Amino acid sequence: MKRRAACLASIALLVTSVAGCADSTAKGGGALQVSGSTTVAPVAADAAEALKPDGLDITVATQGGSAGGISQLASGQISIAMSSKPLADEDKAASPDTDFRPIQIGADAVGVIVTKEVADGGVKNLTAAQVRGLFEGKITNWSEVGGPDLEVFVYDKEPGRGTREVLDKYIYGDKKAPPPPNSDNFAIVGGNLETRNKLESTPGAVAPLSTSFVEGRDKLAAVTLDGIAPTSENIASNTYPMSRPLFFITNGEPKGTSKTFIDYVLSAKGQALMTKHGYLTLKQIGK
Repeated sequence: MKRRAACLASIALLVTSVAGCADSTAKGGGALQVSGSTTVAPVAADAAEALKPDGLDITVATQGGSAGGISQLASGQISIAMSSKPLADEDKAASPDTDFRPIQIGADAVGVIVTKEVADGGVKNLTAAQVRGLFEGKITNWSEVGGPDLEVFVYDKEPGRGTREVLDKYIYGDKKAPPPPNSDNFAIVGGNLETRNKLESTPGAVAPLSTSFVEGRDKLAAVTLDGIAPTSENIASNTYPMSRPLFFITNGEPKGTSKTFIDYVLSAKGQALMTKHGYLTLKQIGK
């Protein structure tokens, strides 16, 4: 799957700048508020920029990831939540008065990302059991899974992040994940850019991260999972075990600026933004 990850840094600057003004406009400033998943954010930020000449004022923020966006939508702080996870029964139960309307805009893959040193040292593939052992702190040296004699450092996503939920589903199924290990070699991170930066600066690091965020990054590599690579074909067919849909979520049917914005992302021009950032379009996944 062709990806243009070189664009992410500039898009990240746009997301950061608009996030800074989100609080000031959330309470009636007039701008359309979009917030949530850091995976969806680059597409939303590009769409917001494309619609500026039409006079649309749209801010894109990423506080709290997918869960944060869903919570903000339910409390009336924003008009559109971005989510890299399906809406859960728990989300609906927590906000019974909210008429959640998920709208799928594309699909993505979460990778188990390791440093190039680890990959070059022999770690090309991991099984679900090995991934579980790494994130539970039971595998502490890469030599235990065929890699170099190097300590493992785990960066896990904070609870509520779509990426974390995809990882938990892969290694635990419907069972609840255990608490984090009590280890100096384990840390919790937030958004995708923070995760990538931590991975690149920590020898022996591993983390779950959208595969689009590591394309073209010489210091990082995505391993295959149970022998399956995160290719376009494997994501579209759900053969790759950590494939996931990407959503916008509204409270009730989208109207006005919300509808204009969502319709743009669902249009040919908007779907091209999915491809630009390394995600699959609705057409590619047969939607």
